[in-house]
Amino acid sequence: MEKNDWKICEDKALKVREHILGLATSGGCFIGASLSAVDMIVYLYEKWLNIPSFTDPDRDILLLSKGHDVPALYGTFVEKGWMEAERLQKNHLSTNDSIYWHPNRNIPGVEYYSGSLGHLLSVGIGMAMDAKMRKSNRRVVVIVGDGEMNEGSNWEALLVAQAYQLDNLVVVMDRNEFQANIRTEDLIPLEPLEDKFRAFGANARTVDGHDFQAMHDTFSVLPFEKRRASVVIAKTRRGKGLPSIEARADRWFCNFTATEIESLRKELHGEEKARIESETLVVR
Repeated sequence: MEKNDWKICEDKALKVREHILGLATSGGCFIGASLSAVDMIVYLYEKWLNIPSFTDPDRDILLLSKGHDVPALYGTFVEKGWMEAERLQKNHLSTNDSIYWHPNRNIPGVEYYSGSLGHLLSVGIGMAMDAKMRKSNRRVVVIVGDGEMNEGSNWEALLVAQAYQLDNLVVVMDRNEFQANIRTEDLIPLEPLEDKFRAFGANARTVDGHDFQAMHDTFSVLPFEKRRASVVIAKTRRGKGLPSIEARADRWFCNFTATEIESLRKELHGEEKARIESETLVVR
């Protein structure tokens, strides 16, 4: 990947973060986890996934199992030209054909509903098995949260992936080290993750989930091993891009005022040098 490619990804990721900020008011959104997932979602759609059209039977599939990160997904859709930016505000929190709280299958680009954690890895395995049976080149990517791995269904699904040798399946973990409003290692420790994934039959590697070159180097050699599912553990930072809320347990779900959003927007663009004091950002 050339340096100019990095710049394209960085610019798009910045714009996606702007869209996420727009959803963090008038009802709010899960801003912390959405910001941590932006860079890997942008990279996948810009540089790795093969999606000629949403009706192509052999298109690659991305499933967002941690559905509360949907602001990052929809922001990416806007930058891909698949969704109008205005819709992020018009339908925000509506109950009919809503764009939010979680991925809505009625929106072009969303392959499956999600929200209940621990479900979509099993769905992805079914899609990967279908592709194998049809001798399709389709690849299936399932983005999971680290806290989501407390759901036993994920580990059971990995055993099935091993049994059917699904090397067209890629599990991407957003390893921001938070589960809701507590650190994962303070609740139910997950480490050593690479060893655990390998014990369940997958080949796992860890990468910086905010470094486009590092992600490119990792995804370009997939599958890591023939006849085995691949797991990419993307080390990320909750709230990435906004230093004042990064890696904070209390910045899980946020509903900011218009004034706060404007201040955060300046921070995102590096126009505000002083970090915003935590007490001025009230979660509503």
